[in-house]
Amino acid sequence: MAALTGEELERARAAAQAEHRELKARRPALDPDSIALILERARSHYAWTDKPVPEELLRRAYEIAAAGPTSMNSCPARFVFVRTPEGKARLAKALKDKNVEKMMTAPVTVIVAHDLEFWRELPYLFPHEDRRPHFEGKPEHAEITAFRNGTLQGAYFMIAARALGLDVGAMSGFSNEIVDQEFFAGTTLRSNFLINLGYADESALFQKLPRLPFEKACSFA
Repeated sequence: MAALTGEELERARAAAQAEHRELKARRPALDPDSIALILERARSHYAWTDKPVPEELLRRAYEIAAAGPTSMNSCPARFVFVRTPEGKARLAKALKDKNVEKMMTAPVTVIVAHDLEFWRELPYLFPHEDRRPHFEGKPEHAEITAFRNGTLQGAYFMIAARALGLDVGAMSGFSNEIVDQEFFAGTTLRSNFLINLGYADESALFQKLPRLPFEKACSFA
């Protein structure tokens, strides 16, 4: 993708600014129920119905999540949608025993990973300046950037899925090393965390646990 220049660039900027202003004018903020659905009253789920999740919904959730901001538009996250019995059996090898049933009964389990060589895509993602030298030959910097921004994208995906009516259960009780051996051997991808996805069986829910109040978690400087 070539970078825009001159009048073409000015038109593109003006269109982007107008589009944003129009959206904010139509919807300056989400209504309380929408906020509750995606975060405030959202729950992490551990039990699932057998209602399937269509591929179109997974694609739409990705499209929404991919629109979220990342450093230099680097987009390092990669998503593997595990939904076949064979894929689930491979993933089960990595899980702690108490998490196997949660994963096996979910219609889809998403492996949220990141590409350590995400920077190779920067000419497409960030076309107006070649930022590859910031990362090429600097594996530690590349890994930190990939992990941080890939984690952000995983969170965006969870919010996108909830916004589309899906239920979510993020999970970290597993061996990243085994997941990487099973799914990413010989690649530059590394696993981060898992997301069970589907339509929840709410009968397994318990009361929502407390969160830290503003005064304990926040400060001003």
